[in-house]
Amino acid sequence: MKEDVEKILDWENTSPKQVEIPFKPARVILQDFTGVPAVVDLAAMRDAIKRLGGDANKINPLVPVDLVIDHSVQVDVARSENALQANMQYEFDRNKERFAFLKWGSTAFKNMLVVPPGSGIVHQVNLEYLGRVVFDNEGILYPDSLVGTDSHTTMIDGLGVAGWGVGGIEAEATMLGQPMSMVLPGVVGFKLTGQLKTGVTATDLVLTVTQMLRKHGVVGKFVEFYGQGMSALSLADRATIANMSPEYGATMGFFPVDHVTLQYLRLTGREESKVKMIEAYLRANNMFIDYSEPQKEKTYSSYLELDLDTVEPSLSGPKRPHDRVSLKDMKGDWQACLDNKVGFKGFAIPKDAQGAVSKFSYHGKPAELRHGDVVIAAITSCTNTSNPSVMLGAGLVAKKAYDLGLEVKPWIKTSLAPGSGVVTKYLQKSGLYKYLDLQGFSLVGYGCTTCIGNSGEIDEAVAEAIVEKDIVAAAVLSGNRNFEGRVHPLTRANYLASPPLVVAYALAGTINIDFEKEPIGVSKGGKQVFLREIWPSSEEIAEVVESSVLPEMFKSTYESITKGNAMWNELHAPSGALYSWDPNSTYVHDPPFFKSMTLEPPGAHGVKDAYCLLNFGDSITTDHISPAGNIHKDSPAAKYLMDREVDRRDFNSYGSRRGNDEVMARGTFANIRIVNKFLKGEVGPKTVHVPSGEKLYVYDAATKYKEAGCDTIILAGAEYGSGSSRDWAAKGPYLQGVKAVIAKSFERIHRSNLVGMGIIPLCFKAGQDADSLGLTGYERYTIDLPSDIKAITPGQDIVVTTDDGKRFTCTLRFDTQVELTYFEHGGILQYVLRQLI
Repeated sequence: MKEDVEKILDWENTSPKQVEIPFKPARVILQDFTGVPAVVDLAAMRDAIKRLGGDANKINPLVPVDLVIDHSVQVDVARSENALQANMQYEFDRNKERFAFLKWGSTAFKNMLVVPPGSGIVHQVNLEYLGRVVFDNEGILYPDSLVGTDSHTTMIDGLGVAGWGVGGIEAEATMLGQPMSMVLPGVVGFKLTGQLKTGVTATDLVLTVTQMLRKHGVVGKFVEFYGQGMSALSLADRATIANMSPEYGATMGFFPVDHVTLQYLRLTGREESKVKMIEAYLRANNMFIDYSEPQKEKTYSSYLELDLDTVEPSLSGPKRPHDRVSLKDMKGDWQACLDNKVGFKGFAIPKDAQGAVSKFSYHGKPAELRHGDVVIAAITSCTNTSNPSVMLGAGLVAKKAYDLGLEVKPWIKTSLAPGSGVVTKYLQKSGLYKYLDLQGFSLVGYGCTTCIGNSGEIDEAVAEAIVEKDIVAAAVLSGNRNFEGRVHPLTRANYLASPPLVVAYALAGTINIDFEKEPIGVSKGGKQVFLREIWPSSEEIAEVVESSVLPEMFKSTYESITKGNAMWNELHAPSGALYSWDPNSTYVHDPPFFKSMTLEPPGAHGVKDAYCLLNFGDSITTDHISPAGNIHKDSPAAKYLMDREVDRRDFNSYGSRRGNDEVMARGTFANIRIVNKFLKGEVGPKTVHVPSGEKLYVYDAATKYKEAGCDTIILAGAEYGSGSSRDWAAKGPYLQGVKAVIAKSFERIHRSNLVGMGIIPLCFKAGQDADSLGLTGYERYTIDLPSDIKAITPGQDIVVTTDDGKRFTCTLRFDTQVELTYFEHGGILQYVLRQLI
């Protein structure tokens, strides 16, 4: 321990040397999409430890676990005053089984707090209620810190709490007392000066910061924000920036505690005595920043600076969160996207087809769609709905538009899904809620919706119109992810924007508009109306925030969490230390990970004569690997469900079925937009089974390889596994028989998840990739790894050979000695289980 502390204190010298340290966070936070598989694994580990002669009660969290049931709101009903209740009822009806399982977990395991569904999005609940800042454990004070099973756990960094996303596998081990092994990171100093111009939002700022940091390169690093510009940023603004750390690639985007933090703690109803204790403790330990005092220059690994006055209104898209576009350039950029070849900024629509019009009838009235027309507009996501300035700003845009007679077209699927009930309270107090509702932005639920792929179905007539003329339809959402196929299968163009801009584009009905030169609509008096006429000033927004956002709202909202709600309280859950698995359940299934486990670890191993299951290019995300959205009717997962008499309307989403390994193994690589080089330009969830030459669903091909006793590997490009921190993006390939992934680079959390499942991560040497080495994927691959774990070192060179004579060297991406130990045991959970026995 003393040596580890000294390494951290000597950070300037040790961080460039890839020094390994153990980290034990103060707590772990889960949401239900990842919470269910975590509790499933804990239940299965209890069964395994009992089978192997150990004490099942040793499987209990040793650190506090906060589990927020939030990722469960599908927008089945929108544009209705009954939307909230209807969607909640649908969710309970669909998800009763997994909710009951989590309710069992809350009593079966010690140290686990379960926040019932309907309370809000995990990160907003964490920010407004769960975040301690400083723990008081029976008189012993220490800083709050955490890891969470969602990549946007980093939102808590805006409150001065060190936290970041990890894979579910790593989180489970942490819960059971296993320290996290991490390499001491570099820290990028990001200096903020000036202040935002009037009318510019925190969303515009975060999209700018994301673009800058992506360009700078911050993967695996911490980013700390500092400078006099900090005083101009509210806590909610800071949380918005911290939230999008995964999008700019950093492990953490940290804002140290200062007076703004203390003001926010008071605003959100934390007790005054607690706030004073936090300030006193942090000041005593030189961890409090007081901008009224002269600031010493700090040492960072590298530096960036942004004058807030230079930030412009922006969107990001159409396919990646870091592809920022200035609002003034949006129309030109969109038209270029239509022309460009298929890629992150292109759809390759022929010139003669760009003017296509798809006419249809909507509820008996004539309507039409063109390329770029908006069919989904969603005020959603923890990134923005936690920020009163942008939420009330959206309400002001809706009101000004309504007063002038502007209305959103009825076929656009609009929705409002705040991250907590506090938002509804201040929108109602301000008098602006009704105007959002009148424009179609009805309250649909408290939780992740469109941003996670829970957008629900769009109107059938609209869907048919899109398909008939192959229209590139658009979604505009106040979210943080817009990867292809994530928001909705029929919206190929997806743009991230502030809530006020979401309302604006819904009113315009198209992204093919220059708001500076073209009117957003026509008033009831026949006058052209421009966006600038309905856009609120920063002063207008600040006045409404000041009068409408009150501490009592936070207190009353979160007092109800401990009481639950009627549906949750009436839900029957089983009891007992061991879970009684239902073999017929399609939601919760006894997983195979520990079934054949023995007391002796299997040891290190290489890979011999493996086939290539998939051959990918760059930027394959966890959404591609393990989708969270709808289950396609023709997919292997759909066949599995239909074979068990599950009606198509009850398929629910992949995210909701993460407690069932049979569904998730079939859903691995099931994204309809995935690009696999084997398919030579064709897009979709299939691959070539090399021995037979058959084109099969990936799951079916993997099954054929497994049945023949053949291992498989995956070839990939840069940023493999970017996006959400999905443990099933590693568990799924493991169940499909994948033994190694060879990529140009890995996203941090996904690499860790692969390690946690015993899959070998390898990186091509700089300047090399599958194409430059002449690899087609039709070869058979042998990875020469010593069988003695002591003969392997983190980051060593590994030789890969193929059956046709190719030979190349890769870097082994087991980054620490502890990760090699996990590999020796067949995975991190197997290692922890053996330690407990």
